[in-house]
Amino acid sequence: MNRRFILPVTGLALGGLVLAGCSGSDGGDGGSTADGGGDMMAGCEDYADYGTFDGDSVEIYGTQVDLEADRLVESWMQFEECTGITVEWIGNQEFETQMNVRVEAGSPPDLAIFPQPGLAARFIQGGSVVPAPASVEANVDEFWSESWKEYGTVDGTFYAAPLMASVKGWIWYSPTQFADMGYEVPATWDDMMALTEQMAADGADNAQYRPWCIGFESGEATGWPGTDWIEDIVLREQGPETYDAWVAGDVKFSDPEIVQAFDTFGEIALNGDYVNGGIGGPETIASTAFGDAGLPILDGNCSLHHQASFYEGFWPEGTNVAEDGDIWAFITPKVNADDPDAVTGGGEFITAFNDNPATVAFQTFLSSDTWANIRVSLGGVISANKGLDATNASSALGQAAIELLQSEDTLFKFDGADLMPAEVGSASFWTGITDWVQGTRSTSEMTEFIDSTWPS
Repeated sequence: MNRRFILPVTGLALGGLVLAGCSGSDGGDGGSTADGGGDMMAGCEDYADYGTFDGDSVEIYGTQVDLEADRLVESWMQFEECTGITVEWIGNQEFETQMNVRVEAGSPPDLAIFPQPGLAARFIQGGSVVPAPASVEANVDEFWSESWKEYGTVDGTFYAAPLMASVKGWIWYSPTQFADMGYEVPATWDDMMALTEQMAADGADNAQYRPWCIGFESGEATGWPGTDWIEDIVLREQGPETYDAWVAGDVKFSDPEIVQAFDTFGEIALNGDYVNGGIGGPETIASTAFGDAGLPILDGNCSLHHQASFYEGFWPEGTNVAEDGDIWAFITPKVNADDPDAVTGGGEFITAFNDNPATVAFQTFLSSDTWANIRVSLGGVISANKGLDATNASSALGQAAIELLQSEDTLFKFDGADLMPAEVGSASFWTGITDWVQGTRSTSEMTEFIDSTWPS
C-alpha cells in the first residue's frame, strides 16, 4: 500500500518502520465502519471490527515530532495494512496556533491529539469538534476511569478520548546515597521534612551541597515545575474536593487553603539551607533549566528532585534507573500515613472534526486497549488504559507509574494548571510563582495577582 506522510517543518525521520504481526483485543463494539472495499486480510482478525476500506485516508494532527512521532506512526501501521486506511500524520510544535488557523479556514484535520483537555475544550466550545461515536465511548467506558472520561466531556457530551498519560510528583533520589547514609524513603510529608533537615545537617560541611535541587526555567513556559509542586501539595493537604474547587475558580489562590500550600512549599523552596547548593540558593530556581535541575544528584551535590515520570529520559545515557540503581523515585508523600495514594498527572486527548467512516474507525482503534499496548511497548510513554499490560512499559519506573494509574486505590487528579483557563494556568500561575521564588513578589502579592487574571 502506498502511504503518504505529511512532514512537519521541524523534520520527521520515518525510515523502515515495521510492526510484526497483529496483536491486541477487539477495537470496540462499534461494528464495521467501512462502506466497502473487500475482505479482511488473513492475519488481521483482531482488526475485523474496524472494517475494510478502499483508498480512504485519515489526517491526524498533533504536537509530536522526531522519535515520538516515529513511534506513533509505527503504532498504527498494522491498522493501515489490515483496514486499507492511509493515515497521514502531521506533527507541529506550533500546534495550537496552526490548529486555530486551520479551523478558522474551514479545513481542520480529521483528528487531532490535544496535549491538555482545556485546550480541546476551547475547540469543542467553538463548535468545530464532533461528539465521540458510540464505539469510542464504549472503549472509554471499559478501559478508563470515570474521571478520565469527564476530562473529555463538555456540557454533558463526550467528545475527547484519553490516549497517553504521565504521573507527576515523583521525588528522584540516589538509592546508593540512601543506603550509605541510612536514609529511608519517607512515608509522610513530615517524614520528608525530617529527612530534609537531616540531609542538610549531614552535608553542612560541604558548601556545594543542599538536600533539594529545583529548576523552573523552561523558555516561555518558565514556572510550570513550580505549579506541579503546588498542585501536589493542595491535593494532599486539602483533598480532592478543594482541589477541584480551586481548579474551577471557586476557591481563590488568595484563600487560606491555597496560601497554605505555598507556605508548605516555601519551607523547602525559599530556604537557603535546603536548595540548589553550588548554584546560588532559592533565587537561582527561576534560572535553572528544569531538565538539568536534577542532575546534581549524580554528583552528590543534592539528594532530592521533584519532577514527573518523563524526567527518566533526562538522565544521561548509561544511568541505571532502578530501585537498586543509580537513580530511582518515590511519589510525593502523603500528609497522613492512612491517606489514599494521591497523584497528579497529565495526558493527551483525541478529538474528531468529522464522523466519516474512516475517521470513526481510526478514532475507535486509538481508544482501544489494542493500540495502548502497541504504543506503550514501543517505548517512551505510559497510559492509564486499564487494558494495558504494565509489563509492556519500557522501564521499571514506567511499570510502577502504570500500576499507580490503574489502581482502584489511587486518587488521581489531572494537572490543575492544564485545566484552568489559559490566562491563569499557562500564564499568571507560571509567572507568579517564578516571581515568588525570585523574591520579587510576596505570597499575598503573588496570589492576588493570579486571582486578578481569572476571567470573569
